[in-house]
Amino acid sequence: MHGMKHADQLHQMDADALRLLASQLISRVAEVERDNHLKQMKIDKLSHEMAILRRYRFGKRSEQLNPEQRRLFDEAVDADLEALALELSALKDPASVPEPKAQPRRAPLPANLPRRDVRHEPDTTVCSCGCALKRIGEDISEKLDYTPGSFTVERHIRGKWVCNRCETLIQSPVPSHVIDKGIPSTGLLAHVLIAKYLDHLPLYRQETIFGRAGLEIPRSTLAQWVGRCGFALEPLVDALRQLMLTLGVLHADETPVPMLKPGKGKTHTAYLWTYCTTPYAPLQAVVYDFADSRAGEHARRFLHGWKGTLVCDDYSGYKALFASGVTEAGCLVHARRKFHELWEEKKDPIAEEALGFFASIYAIEKLGKDVSASDRLHLRQTHTGPLLELFHRWLTLQRQKLGQEHQSLASAMDYTLKRWTALTRFVDDGELPPDNNPVENRIRPIALGRANWLFAGSQRAGERAANVMSLIQSAKLNGLDPYLYIKDVLERLPTHRASRIEELLPHRWKPAVDSS
Repeated sequence: MHGMKHADQLHQMDADALRLLASQLISRVAEVERDNHLKQMKIDKLSHEMAILRRYRFGKRSEQLNPEQRRLFDEAVDADLEALALELSALKDPASVPEPKAQPRRAPLPANLPRRDVRHEPDTTVCSCGCALKRIGEDISEKLDYTPGSFTVERHIRGKWVCNRCETLIQSPVPSHVIDKGIPSTGLLAHVLIAKYLDHLPLYRQETIFGRAGLEIPRSTLAQWVGRCGFALEPLVDALRQLMLTLGVLHADETPVPMLKPGKGKTHTAYLWTYCTTPYAPLQAVVYDFADSRAGEHARRFLHGWKGTLVCDDYSGYKALFASGVTEAGCLVHARRKFHELWEEKKDPIAEEALGFFASIYAIEKLGKDVSASDRLHLRQTHTGPLLELFHRWLTLQRQKLGQEHQSLASAMDYTLKRWTALTRFVDDGELPPDNNPVENRIRPIALGRANWLFAGSQRAGERAANVMSLIQSAKLNGLDPYLYIKDVLERLPTHRASRIEELLPHRWKPAVDSS
């Protein structure tokens, strides 16, 4: 009797375990199906984007553009198509990727270009069986390198070594490269990126410059290189953004950039949103975020989950952030600028007196520039706080005296009084800057280059430009040579572990011994 009861219990336990296992399997299958569905949706979306871009690239609509716009648009689309193809390859299973079409044999690089040999030999020339290896030949591949004004060729020589006894063949592997089997060296790729995104030279102009140096590289080829490099560098910018969002204070601003609407043959205003760290932060970095509008949703998306203090102007697009837990800090320079404009235009004596208050505030800030946060806080609370109280009383009194004929002055005072809490928040925080000048300085290079862009070309081209410029400008912030930094990162990326990607960010980057 007892044995039957025990058997029934075992049977029930087995049934419960089977039901649990079945439930887990069903959940796992549902999860896999959901992941596959999401992956397929992304594949379909990317395929659709590629079809649209090809239609614009080779269709009649692009003929509506003027010659310069057409050249810029073509190079942007070529780069987009290359980046999209890489994203699709990464998403699809290797078995589902069609075999690559047979490529025409690459023409050899011109014989007149100077050559530099880069040798790759095994670490040891002793076989595992103990015999000495014998060198029986070599494989040579060539990479095109460039220094301003002249091309050279890197000859990568991989010696072949064989053991006569056990017939083992040893050869160093093909060095990894950001563009497999491509002709450009990482130095040439870095030069193209720096010329385009730092010196603002469109690819069609670089094509002409390369032609003068002795080798014409079609802009469509240059665009493909840019697309591949932009795709490869994207994880670094994602990592940089995540690090920035761990800080308690950030700057934000936005600047318009013209973007082409290819279907209409005309441009509309897109925006480059800029986020950077403060001069006092341990991390010096800037991240640009390209968006097709100035809607506040773009700032909310970029700063999603962040609850720090944001230094910005009075643009309404940031207001939803402040309602959701972000602390607002104003820009004292914006307030000062309104009084300065009045003084320049009308030599207004009241505006001049207001400028005196601002000058005194910044004189104190100059004293606290290179001290610790605690010393800066003490300096502000001891000197700046009382000065601001006096300034506030003066503003309130002067505002009450103004008549209808002083609308411009009244507007300047109203702006300052209305935003007083945000404008003076820096007094109680030694880590907080008094203004948004740092981010405006990060935007200045973009504004200078805008005349040479005409437009971003496409949403993806704008995002790619934002990513590359984020790394270039962050490198400059950390005192690096942008060319050497980008060159070294492109060299190391193909073999660098994704889990250690932060080691390649500008503020942590250490050059390889032979990176020069």
